[in-house]
Amino acid sequence: MEDKLSILKDSLKKYKSAVIAFSGGVDSTFLARVAKDVFGDKLLLITATSSTYPFYELKEAKSLALLLGIEHRMIVSEEIDIPGYADNPPDRCYYCKSELFGKIKYIATKEGFETVFDGSNADDLKDFRPGMKAKQEKGVISPLAVSGFSKSDIRNYSAQMNLPTATKQSYACLASRFPYGEKITKLKLDRLATAEFEVRNLGFSQFRIRSHENLARFEFIPAEMDKAWSLKDKLTEICSKTGFNYITIDLKGYRTGSMNEVLPDSVKLNYQKQEDKL
Repeated sequence: MEDKLSILKDSLKKYKSAVIAFSGGVDSTFLARVAKDVFGDKLLLITATSSTYPFYELKEAKSLALLLGIEHRMIVSEEIDIPGYADNPPDRCYYCKSELFGKIKYIATKEGFETVFDGSNADDLKDFRPGMKAKQEKGVISPLAVSGFSKSDIRNYSAQMNLPTATKQSYACLASRFPYGEKITKLKLDRLATAEFEVRNLGFSQFRIRSHENLARFEFIPAEMDKAWSLKDKLTEICSKTGFNYITIDLKGYRTGSMNEVLPDSVKLNYQKQEDKL
């Protein structure tokens, strides 16, 4: 771990200043904490607000930036206004990240920051993530992934640094809750954000609600399956009042990128070939 931290700091020291795409999640908070030691006040955190970024995450991002003592700025990057995005194609994430990183890169260049970082880690490279192509096109760097930090590494180090995000639930863009091809609307995003917020207040440490039109499919970690079953009536009540007609619990449990499981290998391979050309 100490070797990885040294490698990370050395990779950051190649630059004189930086902007971090800051969600307030486990990864970007850890990166910001380490980057502050390297850059001091030559560091800026930028958080993009949109319909896919829940209100409670924005509140947490503001609090964390204040705790870290790093300049923090909010911008608007409304993905569902991007032509084609709301149709939810397999490369949806590319359109989102292209706009987001384009806006952050513009600010960095205009204000004299040398580079832009994001919080992608080594585990992220194992999944189907079309947004990686946009990141490469915009010249955004992922120091955690480059330095070999897994999500587990980041949590362990965050605990040593007494960061409140060490045990924080892993979040993801709300659009990742919808099966490809299902139209994404602000109404659907809002009901999903509200439902997840209320379920989170029940004390679950990690879960997702996947939205299949009028069906809410819960994914819980194995350790909390019994708890979920004991609270099934409350879960049903929450989902029903936010607009879902049917509620189910996925027996496979929580896993990242579960919506990618139905994608043909040919789609994933084709996109990988596009990335390799960059």
